[in-house]
Amino acid sequence: MAQFDLIQQMYAYSRELMRKTGNPTQWGSVYPGPERIRNDIEKGQCYLVMNGETPCGVFAFIIGDDPTYRVIENGRWLNDHPYGVIHRVGSNGTAKGVMTAVLDFCEGQVTDIRIDTHRDNRIMQHLLEKRGYIRCGVIYTDDGTPRFAYQRSI
Repeated sequence: MAQFDLIQQMYAYSRELMRKTGNPTQWGSVYPGPERIRNDIEKGQCYLVMNGETPCGVFAFIIGDDPTYRVIENGRWLNDHPYGVIHRVGSNGTAKGVMTAVLDFCEGQVTDIRIDTHRDNRIMQHLLEKRGYIRCGVIYTDDGTPRFAYQRSI
């Protein structure tokens, strides 16, 4: 919780970056809101990416079933193994390689990772595919919007 304000700033920076790169609707102007951030912290699933002693990125990592991933359309998951899910990756723009650090950490925790992204988030799609993640189909978020769903089985 000591880094709460900093985390909010990282997400604000990320929303603006998304807007500038042609992805204005994935997070809109408020996602993830303070309540979701607090919830991630309280559940122990909010992580910081550090550049030395300075936080430069943030993400949520949840090991276990994600209800939004139970139904997948236009494809299928690679397998039914237990998995971890990466959500809400953000940064403050001060360091390169934040997503690589996130993937390195998460892939070291479990053998199967699932992640989703908006169709307009071409940057994330490129990073995931470059890393060997397979686009498996389409899932729908809590608000009903579609997301490309990816999985990597290590």
